[in-house]
Amino acid sequence: SKSHSFLTCNETILKLYRMELRDLIHIDPDVLGGQPVFTGTRVPIETLFDHLEADISLEEFLDDFPTVTKEQAVATLEVANKLLTSKNVVKLY
Repeated sequence: SKSHSFLTCNETILKLYRMELRDLIHIDPDVLGGQPVFTGTRVPIETLFDHLEADISLEEFLDDFPTVTKEQAVATLEVANKLLTSKNVVKLY
């Protein structure tokens, strides 16, 4: 049925997001008290958003935190964009 295929499609998308998130974001209680960090670093994800909110460019963020790759930073912004522009965002409230 259509609803079944839609659900299967959504489940597939969620699995892809989870895989992508695991590649991008690491959470470990022993690393900064469990604060989400870029995988392979000790740089909190929040730091990227703090820099952008302060009108600091992505390039300057990457200069400040050389252990974060441009690909990681851009992919994190893409995930945030997908999450916040999804019609399903209401489920997060």
